[in-house]
Amino acid sequence: MKTPKPLTAKGLKLAQLLEDRIVFLDGAMGTMIQQYELNEADFRNASLADAPGFLKGNNDLLSITRPDIIEAIHRSFLKAGADIIETNTFSGTTIAQADYELESHVREINLQSARLARRVADEVAAQENRLTFVAGAIGPTNRTCSMSPDVNRPEYRATSYDELYEAYYEQVVALVEGGVDLLLPETVFDTLNLKACLHAIEDFFETQEERLPVIISVTITDQSGRTLSGQTVEACWNSIRHVRPLCVGLNCALGADLMRPFLQELSRVADCYVHVYPNAGLPNPLAATGYDETPDHTGSAVGDFAKQGLVNLVGGCCGTTPDHIRAVVHEVSKFPPRTCPKSLPRLRLSGLEAFNLAIGDSFAIVGERTNVTGSPRFKKMIQSEDWDGALAVATQQVENGANIIDINFDEGLLDSEACMTKFLNLVASEPAIARVPIMIDSSRWSVIEAGLKCAQGKC
Repeated sequence: MKTPKPLTAKGLKLAQLLEDRIVFLDGAMGTMIQQYELNEADFRNASLADAPGFLKGNNDLLSITRPDIIEAIHRSFLKAGADIIETNTFSGTTIAQADYELESHVREINLQSARLARRVADEVAAQENRLTFVAGAIGPTNRTCSMSPDVNRPEYRATSYDELYEAYYEQVVALVEGGVDLLLPETVFDTLNLKACLHAIEDFFETQEERLPVIISVTITDQSGRTLSGQTVEACWNSIRHVRPLCVGLNCALGADLMRPFLQELSRVADCYVHVYPNAGLPNPLAATGYDETPDHTGSAVGDFAKQGLVNLVGGCCGTTPDHIRAVVHEVSKFPPRTCPKSLPRLRLSGLEAFNLAIGDSFAIVGERTNVTGSPRFKKMIQSEDWDGALAVATQQVENGANIIDINFDEGLLDSEACMTKFLNLVASEPAIARVPIMIDSSRWSVIEAGLKCAQGKC
């Protein structure tokens, strides 16, 4: 096992600060920008004068075309008490910028956004004689690797793991060059997208002498307690725990009141620091910021999380203003940080749901019928491209009590990589099967890798 690279000096200072007290993140960028009532001209400069289509709404460009606005927002959150500000790079990937045909501007967007945030953070740090940090914000992109956008083709994906990896790697390189102190993949709605991002981050760190802290922020989309791609909080944690993030938490989609049970669950299972930065309640297009919740309400609700010992870092997401962050700082500063629980040895796997096996537990049941080398019936289905029949075999195994599904396509006449990719994409569209972990079974590394690039869970 490789020895992990040491944290940067600034990263060590952040880790120590999290040990000493609850740390404060900034609030919303997008809804703050909306209050400026900008027009198309604000999103263009000389280099973008001939860009096709409309650019209004592509907020990441404002770090280049209206840096005064982004600087003012950063400064206002720092003055409200934030320790960490996020770069204006939520859509700073080639995948997200493809909607505007601005893939070639991605490096400049990330570089300028990071340098701008760095300058403001350093100025406030010098003025107020305190530590400030810049987080490189990495959004989820506008595509999902675990779900098909076409109901008639459940195996289809609008992007791939490899495309996401390349896009995230390019963003990470520019953010780090621009001077960020940590990396923050946030608003994660699909854990497979996140895994591609974390893979890119780890590969980038392999080229460096030191590593930056990584903070991961997941979005629970509604009161079902699941991500958009269907995972529970614990299943998601099992999927990403191996990268040992400095902090993991929840943001967006919900206000603090509705986040409580999911934050409690994450605080229970995560053996690292935990954060939350909720929206200012639910959307209301008639409100000034698009959200109803007052600073006092947000401050009180987040303060209650701190009182219960659930958090190490807090901030705000959509609709939260500097006044919201000021109220959060006021309420939360009264309480000590959460104590990280000790993690007991377990095999921690996941599909859409978590599966944990401790020493001394009874045996796990592995469904072996979805295996062309062990089941002549399944093999005939795959050879005849009877994918519905193959899925029925997998469903039956789960219904009969299998905790894990073994999937194998090692047969000389099959394109094993293609079969593994297609079948796992189909499985992902069937919650009755996808809820359990997958055992990707092959004698060839290329087939195993193809399978891992399709599974958002911990295999």
